[in-house]
Amino acid sequence: MASELRDRLRAGFRWTDPGPGTDLLVSDRSGWWRDPVVLDRLGPGLAGLFPDATPTVVVSPEVTGFLVGPLVARALGVGFVEAYRAGARLPIAEPMTWAAVPADHRGVEQRLGVRTRLVGPADRVLVVDDWAVTGAQARGLRTLIAALGATLIGTAVIVDECPPEVAAELGIRGLLTGADLS
Repeated sequence: MASELRDRLRAGFRWTDPGPGTDLLVSDRSGWWRDPVVLDRLGPGLAGLFPDATPTVVVSPEVTGFLVGPLVARALGVGFVEAYRAGARLPIAEPMTWAAVPADHRGVEQRLGVRTRLVGPADRVLVVDDWAVTGAQARGLRTLIAALGATLIGTAVIVDECPPEVAAELGIRGLLTGADLS
């Protein structure tokens, strides 16, 4: 099942050229969300990256994490908590715990926050996201989870492009590597 999921992820992905003025390609993951088999198998596939873990909750960052995280939470039979970016469009009228996220692959720094009441010292947290390049969001979420007194199990991603030492330090595991999509 895992190899078929990886094959479908590769088949549903493409790089696109945004046009004049840039020499960077943009990742187009829309084929993943269009494929019902990918949607069905993605949660169990990402959960399977940590087979011996016993998380009590999945935490995922905005934006794509809000799609992927619930799939993994459902596969694990646990709850899901959103990690919002500071300045999110929807005002959150309850206490939040925030952590700084180091500069990401675009050089952008941000802050991520969760509703304080939803994660606590008894929790074992699996972070889930679609892509890790520098580990910046995983690093920020590790700080946030520690501030709440919870235990971080690791970070499951669809694509892991982190340097091996960063992935090892942050416990990042992926279904694919960047080389799988080149």
